[in-house]
Amino acid sequence: MKNPRILILRAAGTNCELETANAFRAVGGAPELVHIAEIKAGKKKLMDYAVLAIPGGFSYGDDVGAGKVLANQIRHTLTDLRQFVRLGRPVIGICNGFQALVKAGILPHSNSCDQVASFTFNDSGKFEARWTHLRLNTQSSCVFFKGLPEMIELPVAHGEGKLVLRSPRHLEDLKKNKSIALQYVTEDGKLMGYPHNPNGSIFNIAGLTNPEGNVLGLMPHPERFVEIHQHPNWTRQTYRKQAVGLEMFKNAVVHAR
Repeated sequence: MKNPRILILRAAGTNCELETANAFRAVGGAPELVHIAEIKAGKKKLMDYAVLAIPGGFSYGDDVGAGKVLANQIRHTLTDLRQFVRLGRPVIGICNGFQALVKAGILPHSNSCDQVASFTFNDSGKFEARWTHLRLNTQSSCVFFKGLPEMIELPVAHGEGKLVLRSPRHLEDLKKNKSIALQYVTEDGKLMGYPHNPNGSIFNIAGLTNPEGNVLGLMPHPERFVEIHQHPNWTRQTYRKQAVGLEMFKNAVVHAR
């Protein structure tokens, strides 16, 4: 079977595309770096790919809000994205990609154009770049998490990572639909404030998935933990055969096949 084609979406200011492509390539994917202008010009078509990845960075300088310009481009250029999602094809948005998916209305409900969430500056008032403890939602059907333990660690690197919701009702909807993919926690799995929650996101939300589980957006960077020795305490990570980030990309490729 051919390696699934992976569309790594680029735009001005994207800067994590190579790491994301390398992660997919390491698990049998066939990644291609595609600038959004190529799709707009008709040179590339989303539906020719099995997986869509929107990597991190600072698209368009985040000048009018993190991921906002890219989100508008996604709305008007990737017009078949909702069909792509309905077909069950995996979509992952990492950091800036997560921000863009939320502001484009793809997350948390990919069947609706309504934007119910957004991002603002970290409560700490500074850029946060460090490792975090995370708890996966074991009730979620997210295809990226298959076989992963409930507790994982991934690094974050963002200045506008605080997830906010339009109203308290939307938080209840996220819980009901099992759309909260992962949360920032302490080492023993408790929900706590800063520094465990690096940005102040409501309910410690670090990532969201659609109810069907094939779209994932997360602020932490799985592409930065694809080899065990990338963990700062890697000599004690003997209980894991593979880095959890690599396993997430592998799950996407396996699902695409």
